Amino acid sequence: MYEVIGSRASRAFRVLWMLEELGLHYVHLPVAPHSSEARAANPSGKIPVLRQNGATLSDSVAIMTYLGDVHEALSFPAGSLERARQDALTQRMIDELDSALWIAARHSFILPEEMRVPEVKITLKWEFTRNLGFVSRELRGPFLMGEEFTIPDIVLTHCLRWSRRANFPEPPDILGAYLQQMETRPALQSVDALP
Repeated sequence: MYEVIGSRASRAFRVLWMLEELGLHYVHLPVAPHSSEARAANPSGKIPVLRQNGATLSDSVAIMTYLGDVHEALSFPAGSLERARQDALTQRMIDELDSALWIAARHSFILPEEMRVPEVKITLKWEFTRNLGFVSRELRGPFLMGEEFTIPDIVLTHCLRWSRRANFPEPPDILGAYLQQMETRPALQSVDALP
């Protein structure tokens, strides 16, 4: 059995969504980062954490990659060219989208107030929008990998939803339509209904 530690308002959303897509049973502990429960699972206090049989794994992408490999789903086989492309797309989503959103969040409410530089968000929004243009050209079908729904789709959808909450500019029309399609997935809607 899997236990997911972290609130769904965090990157734990990605792990929860993947588990729902896989139809796997799990227990969800919806805790905030740096809470005592989060620190008990990961000394850094960062979430999400996946616990299985006493072992823990952190980082949403590492957890999803592990789940994809173990369950041979939502991922291409390790060592294949498709997997290399999938991993490259996942890392692009992290490097070019997630990072801009994370830095904006840090300068909005995470860093001590005297360390925040609100003006940096202007540059981050510009960079995010520019990178969305590049990502929109990556769509090969209904999903980033063509006909197959895979891990980079989870990361991209999460980033698009996060950008909306962070008041970043709207995505290009093609990604707006993509997001609408993703939000109709029953697994995503199940996670949205979690506490």
